[in-house]
Amino acid sequence: MIKGVLALLLTFGWLHETSGTYIVLQALGDSFFYFLPIMLGYTASKKFRVNPFLGMVIGATLVYPTIVGFSPLAMMASGAEPLYTLFSGTLFESPIYLTFLGIPVVMMSYTSSVIPIIVAIWFTSKVEPFFKQIIPDVVKTFLVPFCSTLVVVPITFLVIGPISTWLGTALGAGSLAVYHFSPLMAGLILGGIWQVLVIFGLHWGLVPIGLLNLTTLGFDPILTLTFAASFAQIGAVLAVVLRTKDQKTKGLGISAFISGVFGVTEPAIYGITLPRKKPFIASCIAAAIGGAILGFMGTKSYITGGLGIFGIPSMINPKTGIDSTFYGIFIAIALAFVIGFVLTLVMDRKAKD
Repeated sequence: MIKGVLALLLTFGWLHETSGTYIVLQALGDSFFYFLPIMLGYTASKKFRVNPFLGMVIGATLVYPTIVGFSPLAMMASGAEPLYTLFSGTLFESPIYLTFLGIPVVMMSYTSSVIPIIVAIWFTSKVEPFFKQIIPDVVKTFLVPFCSTLVVVPITFLVIGPISTWLGTALGAGSLAVYHFSPLMAGLILGGIWQVLVIFGLHWGLVPIGLLNLTTLGFDPILTLTFAASFAQIGAVLAVVLRTKDQKTKGLGISAFISGVFGVTEPAIYGITLPRKKPFIASCIAAAIGGAILGFMGTKSYITGGLGIFGIPSMINPKTGIDSTFYGIFIAIALAFVIGFVLTLVMDRKAKD
């Protein structure tokens, strides 16, 4: 709700992104999603019967500011040179900026990620009972979490994180190959799975490809294929809002709709569509159709623009201006919105509750 209000305040010019008021409120609105691994560390611990505070500590380690500063995009932005590069010249080429006991750490951005912390807590559920068995009762209170974290956290950074990173890399390379084979098919696939990738944190595998395309080709067709996903989301959200009788859902849905217009879809996904399942599926189908249209029309982005409606100007070709490829974005987002809305009405019977 806060992010939706902020989006409106920015649009009407009542706040500026550099103002202190905006910065404080933006932090309040973003904090839950940015520190999602901590929240998931707690809930996953409940599920796997692990000490909840242990799970939260592991999640907090993943989003610790210094660790975030070693993510690939952060290091590239700072211009830092890697210590060395693993698997140079292969699909899994990984610049190394950090080592643990001399072992290279393949870093990724864990903020807003889902899979790494869940796998880490599952691993903790196997490690913690082991230490509970071998450590004397008199010192279990502090030695069990001490020993568990000393095992789990390094394994998370050395094994779980790299696997997630390489999955994202493979996904990015595969997406580029599919686009070269058939832009329409690539749009259908990427548009359909984009929101799922965001939930699992695997979408970062596509971001470097998009940035590389912009710097080498002057345009990017890959990330553009996912542009209609946020409009598919708000179409599904609007359907839920119009049909539900629950005032709490209506209030959350309206704010999620507003923020979704400006490309911020986390409130829509986590607050409305994903918990209800069928609206989320409907939005993925709608996003797939929107992506297929973008691929068919040859729509591309030429700068790293904003999200939602703010990202539309980035699709204007600087050489030819507004052409048929640019019109493709309006066709795609309109259809994604309408299809997401209609499919949710048809699929989600719970929307009346």
